Parts: sequence; C-alpha cells; structure tokens
Amino acid sequence: MDFELPEELQMLKQQLRRFVDREVIPIEREAYEGPDLKPEVRARLEGMAKEMGYWHIAVPEEYGGMGLGLMARAVIWEEMGRTIAFPARKAQIFGPEISPILYHLNDEQKAEYLYPVIAGEKDCCFGLTEPDAGSDPAGLKTTAVRDGDHYVINGYKRFITNAQHADFVQLMASTDRSKGARGITAFLVDMNTPGVSIVRSQPTMMDDEPCELAFDNVRVPVSKRIANEGDGFKLAQDWINTGRVRHGARALGVIQRCLEMGASYAKQRTTFGRKLSERQAIQWMLTDSFMDLHQLRFVVYHAAWKHERGEDIRYEAYMAKMLGDRLSFQAADRCMQIHGGIAFTKELPIEKFWRDQRSMMITEGPEEVLRMTLARHVLEQYGA
Repeated sequence: MDFELPEELQMLKQQLRRFVDREVIPIEREAYEGPDLKPEVRARLEGMAKEMGYWHIAVPEEYGGMGLGLMARAVIWEEMGRTIAFPARKAQIFGPEISPILYHLNDEQKAEYLYPVIAGEKDCCFGLTEPDAGSDPAGLKTTAVRDGDHYVINGYKRFITNAQHADFVQLMASTDRSKGARGITAFLVDMNTPGVSIVRSQPTMMDDEPCELAFDNVRVPVSKRIANEGDGFKLAQDWINTGRVRHGARALGVIQRCLEMGASYAKQRTTFGRKLSERQAIQWMLTDSFMDLHQLRFVVYHAAWKHERGEDIRYEAYMAKMLGDRLSFQAADRCMQIHGGIAFTKELPIEKFWRDQRSMMITEGPEEVLRMTLARHVLEQYGA
C-alpha cells in the first residue's frame, strides 16, 4: 500500500498551491460579479492556466484534451477549493466544463454539439432536477412522447445551473414512466426551440442563479436523442459519481484553508491576556478539523484511485460527498467561531465558505438520500 501521491501529482499540487496563493487568493473578493467571474479576471486566469499547461483537463486526448484521470482532477479541485474566487458550481479556469454524456453522441451529433463546446463556441446546461424530483429521478414528470420522427416534450425543470448562458440543454425526460429511472431518456434540446422558456432565475445564498425551465409541447427530432430510449440515467451515472468525488475534493481545499486561517488567527489574537492558541477550546476545534482533513483525504483519494482502475465507485462517491460536505461545513463553522464577529463580514472568505458548504449538503444528493442508498448496500453485504 502506497499512501503517497505519485511524484507528478505532487508537483501538480505544489504548482497549483503557489498559483492560488499568489494569483488568486489576493483578488478572491473582487474576482466575481454576481454569480460569475468578471470577464477580465477569467480571461487573465485562463491565460495563466494555459501557460501552466492545464487546459481541457478532463477532455479525452482523442478530442484534443489532456485526458487527466480522476486522481489528478481531485488534486486540482482540492487546491482550487482553497479559494472563494471561483463559483462553486461552475467551470473554473481550465476550459469549458464538458459533460461526459456528450462523448456518447453519434458523429453527426458530435459535430453539432460536442466539438463546438470543446472549442468554446457553444455552452450547455444539464436538465434533470424538477420541483418534485430532485434526488429521486424515478419521480421524473417531464415526458417525451414519440410522434413519428419527433418526440413531444412537456415538463418543468428547476435549479438548472448555467441555463441563462446555454445554447442547448442535455435534457432528461421520461419515455416510459412505468420503468422509473430505467425509463429516462436523454435529449439534446436547443434553447431556441419553440416551447422552451426560461421562467425565472433564482438568486441563492451561494451567490449563484440557477434557472427554472418550462417545456411546452416542444418538438424534438429523433435525431436529437442521445443513445437509446431508457439510457439517460445510465449515461449520467458516471458523471454523477465523479461529481460527488468532486464535492469531497473541493471540501479538502475548504478545510485546509479554514485550518490555515484559524491557526494563524489563534496565534495572533489575544483575549484576557492570553493568545487564543493557548486555550484548549480553540486547540480542540483546530484538532478536530485536522483529523477531518486527514480522514477525508483518504476517502477521496481512494475513490479516485478505484475509478482509475475501472472499478465501480458508487459507494465511495457517496461517502466522499457526505463526509466532504459535512466536514467542510463544520470546519468553516469552527473557523467562524474562532474569528468571532469579523468572520461575519465580507472582509474574510469565511462566511462564503460557510454558505457554500452548507448548500453542498443538499445539492447533488442530500445526505439522507445517500445514507438510505448506502444502508441498502451495508445490509446486503453484512446482513446474515
């Protein structure tokens, strides 16, 4: 058993640590405007990412990308998680974020959708969540009914990130509701298709603005279907799993930064004649966050390692997300307590970490649902 990162990933980690410390953290409070990075900031940081040699990090080499494995991406997400400069749910600065679903398109579809996204000529969003079907895809109410060489789509989507900027949506709709999740089919739907409308955007406490989308008798050619009927949720599953590992990896960066800030402040701040760092109550907060960081890193790295071996990581991804979101929120909460009133202000990133990590405990699979699914696995494996 080797618990050390390979040398090339250690070098990657060190390079990104220096980059975040020198170039990003000093501007993190001024980097974004509303839910997005300021255009001039994004352009400058993306230029620096290209100079470092990190562009299209997850795009397979056959499509001109770096094709980095999940372990390398986890290292990147961890280091970028140390700053609040980047919107928590959007692409960072390493090229357009591309859903792996698009690699399953046929050649004609790739020419119209995948290649323009890679080139930065088109943008997209992912349409799964609904008002009554968030963590339960089997409850999806958006339907796609076959009508000759078209499908007629009706339904409503909620909390769709980036919809206001998207040229098309990767839409999940039910072609057979009696089959639950196995009846979900994926479609490519252009946002300018008649019947597609953005009902509203919803500003959240995390400073992002997801949208609600309506589909009213939207006619989509059969040629816009991705793979076969019923393949939709299966196509999305690996992306969902790696997304949950991303939660855990990003949480590592948050805990690390909160430890750095908490320990530094505790050694500087004097109350009643003593440094905070001399008080056991403060020491224990920092110790708890340190232990959380240590255990979470093993969970996240193990999930990434298994993924690169081609193994199923559903349960490891559940644990990475659950532990990461909860432990990073607790670390931000402790950091806030150590700093006192100054932590409520926007002079420091603590309140942003606190808000973001609290929201992560709900999005992309709340802890209660993941625990329920994990419990079934535990009972099957360990029950007599």
